[in-house]
Amino acid sequence: MAEKKTGIDQALIRDLANILKETDLTEIEVEQDALRIRVSRAAPAAMHMPAYSVAPAPVAAVAAAPAEAAAPAVAARDPKNTVASPMVGTTYLSPAPGARPFVEVGQTVKEGQTILIIEAMKTMNQIPAPRSGKVTEILVTDAQPVEFGEALIVIE
Repeated sequence: MAEKKTGIDQALIRDLANILKETDLTEIEVEQDALRIRVSRAAPAAMHMPAYSVAPAPVAAVAAAPAEAAAPAVAARDPKNTVASPMVGTTYLSPAPGARPFVEVGQTVKEGQTILIIEAMKTMNQIPAPRSGKVTEILVTDAQPVEFGEALIVIE
């Protein structure tokens, strides 16, 4: 009869870490019987900056004034003032349904102050303000799914 293995299979963890490296993933999780292993790594700093692009306007709308007015607003947003999502999940702007939001546009925040929550894998992750400043835009809504690196809030 086979003996049940105790302890952690370090070779499996190394294999999962190699898969992360080879595929440029930031996290991988496997589950087998009662064993669940999750391996994650910090993404390179360059990946934390969200990439902004403006969708091309239809040819007929190029000459329209509203399309021209919308483009400078996107271009004027400075990526260094934008708080990007550190993970994939669901955003919550308040600590509980019906409660006051953590922050509002025009409010001054301090570095480290919780500005929203991202739920990922049934875990509520408090997202702190990376710097002190004034909240000029909230780019997400309550219960909105977000991707890694997606712009959440602008603090100037």
